[in-house]
Amino acid sequence: MTLSLDSIAILGSRDLKIPTYDRQSVRIGVVHFGPGAFHRVHQACYLDDVLHTDPRWGICEVSLHSTGVRDALVPQDGLYTIAILDEQSSYRIIGSVKEVLVAPESPAAVLDRMVAPSTHIVSATITEKGYCLNKEGGLDFSHPDIAHDLKNPGAPKTFVGFLARALRLRHDRGHEPFNVISCDNLADNGHRLRRAVLEFVRSNDPGLAGWVEMEVTFPCTMVDSITPATDDALRARVKDALGVEDLWPVQREFFSQWVIENKLRGPQPAWASVGVTVTDDVAGFERAKLRLLNGAHSTLAYTGSLAGYETVSAAMGDTALATFVRNMMSENISAGLAAPQGLDLYRYIEAVLRRFRNPMIRHLLAQIAWDGSQKLPFRILPTITENLAAGRSIARLCVPLAAWFHFIRRMTREERQIMDPLAAQLSELAKRCTGDAAADVSVFLSLERMFNADVAQNAIFRAALENAYARLAIVESPAGLGEALNGIDA
Repeated sequence: MTLSLDSIAILGSRDLKIPTYDRQSVRIGVVHFGPGAFHRVHQACYLDDVLHTDPRWGICEVSLHSTGVRDALVPQDGLYTIAILDEQSSYRIIGSVKEVLVAPESPAAVLDRMVAPSTHIVSATITEKGYCLNKEGGLDFSHPDIAHDLKNPGAPKTFVGFLARALRLRHDRGHEPFNVISCDNLADNGHRLRRAVLEFVRSNDPGLAGWVEMEVTFPCTMVDSITPATDDALRARVKDALGVEDLWPVQREFFSQWVIENKLRGPQPAWASVGVTVTDDVAGFERAKLRLLNGAHSTLAYTGSLAGYETVSAAMGDTALATFVRNMMSENISAGLAAPQGLDLYRYIEAVLRRFRNPMIRHLLAQIAWDGSQKLPFRILPTITENLAAGRSIARLCVPLAAWFHFIRRMTREERQIMDPLAAQLSELAKRCTGDAAADVSVFLSLERMFNADVAQNAIFRAALENAYARLAIVESPAGLGEALNGIDA
């Protein structure tokens, strides 16, 4: 037996959260492009909570390419299972998906849903690639699908093309515009999407551009929840827990966060009632996530890897390392963060540390360690720069950089592949290192694409970095890591 409206009746007796609202009364108010795992554990879950008190916010899912989600969920009446991975894992059935469309098969049906007066939100999780942007952040007019949509506005292929056509139709029919909500993990996602749509409309339908610019909202958002991929082990676990088969369950950690810029217009869900933060300062939340969560992640990745740990939760089991990361977050990173309204930095730090300790999330340090040359300039270096300017200590903050230097040296020495856009250059730098802290630090600081001259030549920074580098040279085991970290002051 598979999950469906008929089989859900037998699930109520199990330790399981199921929809208690009348799904027959649910109306579609959201059209979402990209019904992948993250959307289904995140936005669809929040809207499922909303539907218990307001039936206007059912979802029409739109896939721009694959038929997989449609083929799995339609036979299940749109129902699917979320496994919440924690020390005590739990399961819930989501009922917010009312319809699943595959855009290439039925573009007219997709447009009809977008144009319907009951649709107040069009959202997306399509990854950065789906926005068809060029290197400057504008619309890539050379993209073949964008070129197609400009020539064939009534049968678009891209999200931008669908938005432009639907907005034209709503305008012509006298409907209020919908809110366009990007839920992809991109900084300034709303601004990027707005620019792309306006550039498309100005090129293809200039008469509509002023209306879009003045009336259509593109709020920025921040989203967060670790979502491991669905596999056969999850399907088996869900079947065992539910007693019925789910063709495409999804899984995530307990923690979930959704922050939306306060610029939505017209009818909208009671966001605060289901834990969504609506704010004028999405950037403040993004900055806290980038520096506290991502900065700590990178610190664990490089120090933990040097000590021989494989996962985040294993590294957090090292008392010395866990204590070091907590102190770095609470004393050194948060010191320069202005918490936006609605964010308690202490509670946020504790939530992040709890997430890191979760044994059910197998987050590999090796994967987090990828692309250090691209991540560290955003996750660590701005905090170092600000602390230097304010006269605050940077001793702990230099540890992730020094650990990364050692990580690159070890990967090069062991002839293992460095996953980084600058891999060849990093390997050449590592080969020039001798083990002398001052000399090796100078070698890595010559990487101008990461370190500007003001920082690289700062005497306080170089001294703190050399000290951290020298201490971490002894790390070949957990015991060596504890000894190295023990002598690094705030």
